[in-house]
Amino acid sequence: MVQNSETQHPQTGDVPVASLSPEQATKELSWLATQLNAANTAYHRDDAPDISDATYDALKRRNAAIEAQFPDLKRQDSPSETVGGQIAEGFGKVKHVVRMLSLGNAFDDDDVHEFDQRIRKYLGLAADALLTYTAEPKIDGLSLSLRYEDGKLIQAATRGDGETGENVTNNARTIADIPAKVNGAPDVLEVRGEVYMSHDDFTALNARQAEVGGKTFANPRNAAAGSLRQLDAEITKSRPLRFFAYAWGDLSARLAQTQSGAIAKLKTLGFSTNPLTEACDGPAAMIAHYKGIEAQRANLGYDIDGVVYKVDDLTLQRRLGFRSTTPRWAIAHKFPAELAWTVLEAIDIQVGRTGALSPVARLRPVTVGGVVVSNATLHNEDYIAGRDGNGDPIREGRDIRVGDWVQVYRAGDVIPKVKDIDLARRPKDAMPYQMPARCPECGSDAIREEGDAVRRCTGGIICPAQAVEKLKHFISRTAFDIEGLGAKQVEQFYADGWIATPADIFTLRVRFSEGLQQLKNREGWGDKSAANLFDAIDEKREISLARVIYSLGIRHVGENSAALLANHYTSWTAFEQAMTAAQIGEGHAWDELNNIDGVGAVMATSLITTMQQEAERASIDQLIKELDVQDAEARATDSPVAGKTVVFTGTLERMTRAEAKARAETLGAKVSGSVSAKTDILIAGPGAGSKAKKAADLGIETMDEDAWLSLIGDA
Repeated sequence: MVQNSETQHPQTGDVPVASLSPEQATKELSWLATQLNAANTAYHRDDAPDISDATYDALKRRNAAIEAQFPDLKRQDSPSETVGGQIAEGFGKVKHVVRMLSLGNAFDDDDVHEFDQRIRKYLGLAADALLTYTAEPKIDGLSLSLRYEDGKLIQAATRGDGETGENVTNNARTIADIPAKVNGAPDVLEVRGEVYMSHDDFTALNARQAEVGGKTFANPRNAAAGSLRQLDAEITKSRPLRFFAYAWGDLSARLAQTQSGAIAKLKTLGFSTNPLTEACDGPAAMIAHYKGIEAQRANLGYDIDGVVYKVDDLTLQRRLGFRSTTPRWAIAHKFPAELAWTVLEAIDIQVGRTGALSPVARLRPVTVGGVVVSNATLHNEDYIAGRDGNGDPIREGRDIRVGDWVQVYRAGDVIPKVKDIDLARRPKDAMPYQMPARCPECGSDAIREEGDAVRRCTGGIICPAQAVEKLKHFISRTAFDIEGLGAKQVEQFYADGWIATPADIFTLRVRFSEGLQQLKNREGWGDKSAANLFDAIDEKREISLARVIYSLGIRHVGENSAALLANHYTSWTAFEQAMTAAQIGEGHAWDELNNIDGVGAVMATSLITTMQQEAERASIDQLIKELDVQDAEARATDSPVAGKTVVFTGTLERMTRAEAKARAETLGAKVSGSVSAKTDILIAGPGAGSKAKKAADLGIETMDEDAWLSLIGDA
């Protein structure tokens, strides 16, 4: 995720802390305070985090390191002194009798050993002295404090800023896991724990919200927090919230002598406690339990983001005490934020607009980097088989099979990917995956050509998947960009049989002139919106040649390539005639196409194949009849550089490289990025290197910028 602040980074983030000057440190601490305080507010108050956990943790570690290096520069609003976030308006305030603190973090095994060593040093214990800890899953939810007096729930409050929380008593009373009365409890009992939502309940909630046009949530934590912090308790009641108890605050009498004993007592009082909580003797046992919990993560049915370790002996906890915002006796061992293990339940095949068969992993849902992931790309059949594009092994040659435990990763907003598998957990009946030899959408042969990494459907426009994807591409922003006609509408119209080819879009008004009711009576459509759509379609009948070529969705022809082709042929008629006349690998039309700078044999073959394929060509011809395709601006033919291939290298001092390229193309020159035997002129500015040498070796005319401008004059 991206940071949401407009504050500019001081550009010192990559500088080692030890190398920072006091001025740099001051500037970066200011920036970090702004970023982290905004992130705390977004996460704790607004239930809408705008940076990932990994980014947040990295910023917080950076802040702590700078403060340690420059203690005199620590700010009054330092994030290291902050717990939670601001309180939202609309809730009453509750002052916590015992502060609700956050936990320090461990990110690897060494951090866990260091935590144990710090505890022993503080308590004066020998390295081999027995020291027991509890280890429990760190629930990814919203912290809640429940106050009972004489066995009755009288108050519930969020953590807030640690000192003061929000009064959510009425909302908490609607959660089934929270008892209204407890028997056998101390006169004053403050139970602390986490409100969360299970994966199944989260999925069902989002489905219901989507049906009624309500807000959907990115992950169960946001859903749980947003549901608990409702001003209307009836909304909270309608949401499937749950609660795990794991701690306590204000007490009139001790619950037990140990952390584990106190948790057991809470369970006997009627609270839900986590069954994976376990006593561990030392770091090795703690880390082993951490790995065991991580291995079960996908099967738990709720989100956790690490394991919390606490000194078990409550007397030792009291001796250890607290720092300003964290207890000394506890730490959270976080899972890697962008990695998670889960089960590969199926491999599905998606067919794209070019016919590519793309395997997609269907996963048991797991939260990765703050987002619930249930699908991931598997790239192609080589990747599944454990090979790269050259046939060399990846993942040490381990293939991917349905039923495998797979490691999923994502960074930022990229599509999740399967990184590795766990062979030790592979089911005995798991079979190697075989890519289908026929298209799952239309049944046509799916072939893999030599040198191609993917298998492709040969069905072309008769393949529904290709047809829909081509239509989506056709109306995309850089193609026809028809207002009111997006991917969702294209899917609906195709499913209804209203459009099958791009030309059908432009005949909608005529075909609906007598049956407009069909559209206006559909959900989301009325007289005005239907008429507006038809008007928007008509506005796009006049369109540039480059956009038309790009909109056809021809494989290997992108936006820039379409512009090159349009500038060369200048009209649809010339382009169509050239593509019709061309023969792959030979002839004048083939040579002319390949001589366009930026066009090679692969693209040329794709263009000719598409334009000469009967069904595709019929569809294109029907489209052109509906359009007024505007010619590309004719290039100058009487300039001294018309038809010449030029290359710019080095630094231009009188115009930008983009300006020079555009001007040369306007004069009819072809601008190339590399020197070859086809190059006619090299324009070399200061700093010209290998290109100038190669031009000299090939005997190519070379001139400086002044000579170039003198040659082209004011043309």
